[in-house]
Amino acid sequence: MKRLCTLTLIVTLIAAVACAQERAETEPTPSTAATALPSTVDTPIPPAGVTATIAAQTTPFGDEDAFTAAREAMVEEGIVGMGITDETVIAAMSAVPRHRFVPEEWLAQAYENHPLPIGHGQTISQPYIVALMTEAAEVGESDRVLEIGTGSGYQAAILAEIVDRVYTVEIIGALAERAEATLETLGYDNVTVRHADGYYGWEEEGPFDAILVTAAPDHIPQPLVAQLKVGGRMIIPVGPVGGYQTLWRVTRVSEEEVRTEDLGGVVFVPFTREEPES
Repeated sequence: MKRLCTLTLIVTLIAAVACAQERAETEPTPSTAATALPSTVDTPIPPAGVTATIAAQTTPFGDEDAFTAAREAMVEEGIVGMGITDETVIAAMSAVPRHRFVPEEWLAQAYENHPLPIGHGQTISQPYIVALMTEAAEVGESDRVLEIGTGSGYQAAILAEIVDRVYTVEIIGALAERAEATLETLGYDNVTVRHADGYYGWEEEGPFDAILVTAAPDHIPQPLVAQLKVGGRMIIPVGPVGGYQTLWRVTRVSEEEVRTEDLGGVVFVPFTREEPES
């Protein structure tokens, strides 16, 4: 029976993703409502908007008042203004200092609504996409949440403002260490960071009320589906490397069945796996 349940889940997910890939061949332009700006930012973008005034600051984190004003403007224009309505998500986006997760050379753009490089070929996600994924996960204060792809730690901090516990996995050791240090400095003691291959999740801490995946595999990892509670939601971008992906909400409606919902087109960095031993 257990083998049959697993097969049912796999077949359901493969069918849903195949359907989306077939649609993408005929409709290559993603839905603008859920589209992240390209996540491979290699050169500086000229400072724009309210954060441009921060560029001249010489202190490590600039003028905190200016950052606060920039964050408020970002939330008003780029979060609420783009359709996010969940009050807990809006409050979290207003509370977390994104500039503390951004490399110093990018501080002037900390509250612009686009991704920024954080090193090692990775990015801190567009604030709107962070808010969208958090809202779509429908998380609550008693929830235990798994994040795959810690990156800078920003998404984990947003979740930590809302839920009881966050478990976050990062495959790049240097990023895991830096994110852990940043989160600890900011007082997020309900976040646990692990350096590992996120494809396999964090089985010993599961099952989870929600799972958020912040990099794009070409299929939905079955180990992550297995670590969702019944009723749990996974938000995950799926698609080819270097192309548009589809953001999915995968809900485990029973031990044997999942429901998939297409949330629109996105662009994420590829899902990085551990190199096999030779």
